[in-house]
Amino acid sequence: MGSSVADGAKLQPSRAGSRLCVRCGERKAALKRPKTLEQICRECFYIVFEDEIHQTIVDNSLFKSGERVAIGASGGKDSTVLAYVLSELNRRHNYGLDLFLLSVDEGITGYRDDSLETVKRNEIQYGLPLKIVSYKDLYGWTMDDIVKAIGLKNNCTFCGVFRRQALDRGAALLKADKIVTGHNADDIAETVLLNILRGDIARLSRCTFITTGEDGPIPRCKPFKYTYEKEIVMYAYFKKLDYFSTECIYSPNAYRGFAREFIKDLERMRPRAILDIIKSGENFRISTTTKMPEQGTCERCGYISSQRLCKACVLLDGLNRGLPKLGIGRTKAGDGKEHAKHSERSTSSLQGKHGNFDF
Repeated sequence: MGSSVADGAKLQPSRAGSRLCVRCGERKAALKRPKTLEQICRECFYIVFEDEIHQTIVDNSLFKSGERVAIGASGGKDSTVLAYVLSELNRRHNYGLDLFLLSVDEGITGYRDDSLETVKRNEIQYGLPLKIVSYKDLYGWTMDDIVKAIGLKNNCTFCGVFRRQALDRGAALLKADKIVTGHNADDIAETVLLNILRGDIARLSRCTFITTGEDGPIPRCKPFKYTYEKEIVMYAYFKKLDYFSTECIYSPNAYRGFAREFIKDLERMRPRAILDIIKSGENFRISTTTKMPEQGTCERCGYISSQRLCKACVLLDGLNRGLPKLGIGRTKAGDGKEHAKHSERSTSSLQGKHGNFDF
């Protein structure tokens, strides 16, 4: 807990301190920027870091004045820096946004319960209202329960699917117009590689979008799309921001970890590689002859889905029937129909372990 540089950022005060900042030419350099390798002072680093994010917001018209914006807050470095910077920029540049912190309690003892304490402190530090939604309340299952049922393999599939829907449902309770998440440049580059490795054309075509879900209930924005993870760590460290730095206890063997290591290797050889991968993803064009999934809504809960039942309902159905591996793997076109035969449907609710919940 607290500020940490264990995330991979290299602070070089001794080397950098002997030189003057290349930007202001007045103060001693305090760090070498991972993104550009410039030797700059702390004050100039704060300015360029915040200005680049502001420019990303303006260039992509991410917000409109008067919008209610839910910040996906996990207590980690990315979401903590996002909450701090967005709050500062909203005040400085008069965005006119109504900001909220929105957290999801997945029910992971010794991890999420501790990180939520950090978010509760951020609520006070930044003066932003906090809303917490939990898997237990929404689905009747915690991640601890799910891992007991399925083991440590494939558990991230459940968490990712449930978390995405939980954020939307929490944002709906807040009557939010948009959700912002702390996905950074490293995350997006990893996702591009993963979708290429999986041959997932549908996701590859949209994974670099800075705003997604515009045809869904609540759009999501990524103001950190071009912001390097190491610079986020450095910013949090120098600003002494309060964040939780422990990795999830259930994700050490997640498939994404292999892509992450590859990205880090590329960055060491050539820092710009991260932005180049994102640019490549942006330039992908899907053949007009490629058949893409048709977007619809889940027949049970009404959530956006390309099948008759959304992935969350399929996974939850398997858990409730004692067949937790039922929805694991690539879903075929007819899978939604098959699962629907075994399940009582509702057009406006999601069936949890202990009953239905309105969406």
